[in-house]
Amino acid sequence: MLPTVSKGRPSSSSSRTNPMLLQYLRRIIKWQQMDIEYTFWQMLHLCTSPKVVYQHTKYHKQTKNQWARDDPAFVVICTLLLAVASLAYCAAYAHSAAHAVFVVLSVLFFHFLIIGAVLATFCWFVTNAYLREEAPNSHVVEQRVEWLYAFDVHCNSFFPMFVMLYVIHYFLSPLLVAHGFIPLLLSNLLFMVGASYYHYLNFLGYDVLPFLERTTFFLFPIGVVIILSPILILSGFNPSRHFMNMYFSQRI
Repeated sequence: MLPTVSKGRPSSSSSRTNPMLLQYLRRIIKWQQMDIEYTFWQMLHLCTSPKVVYQHTKYHKQTKNQWARDDPAFVVICTLLLAVASLAYCAAYAHSAAHAVFVVLSVLFFHFLIIGAVLATFCWFVTNAYLREEAPNSHVVEQRVEWLYAFDVHCNSFFPMFVMLYVIHYFLSPLLVAHGFIPLLLSNLLFMVGASYYHYLNFLGYDVLPFLERTTFFLFPIGVVIILSPILILSGFNPSRHFMNMYFSQRI
């Protein structure tokens, strides 16, 4: 007898979400079980050849029967790198140890985890509610985007943006926060490229899923960013000065 899935019944993907998430969280404290070398390989290729990373995502689905990573190494290493970058900014610009702790915690929990969870939840909802292909018949197993996969996509998209807007930005910050048109122009270009690349990787992450359609939806924010950047430049808005003043107002 052929397996069927009724419309009111949760798919096998959604029914595994909680056990998957619990297992994922348990592995965060088990460093010896993480594949660190593969994680750095992914990070490198996300900056140079992101399609290769998502080709490996297909292989992961074939071998593990899930799209999401079961290894939290990417999140752990991303968090550690963010902490190091934040401490570097604090060493250069923070005015006290308490202020440095506030900046590091803000970056880790707000910039990365909380905003990431919100964006992942939004994309998870949109893809499952509006972008899934209709099943051709009732005998086809319904497929859904896993929330953990949506968070993986955010993490993948975040890392190259981290390299541009945290690492490269750090070394260029004395120039970018200066007054004048050149710092204004360079700052806006750097943020435009970082934000655009984030949304491009977001698109690749969902475009690789065979049961989704109209995934070009995730490219639309790039158009908004490109249109908005000249307006910000003409209005004299320097994003580097804005964010540095937000955290280090007494030193910028």
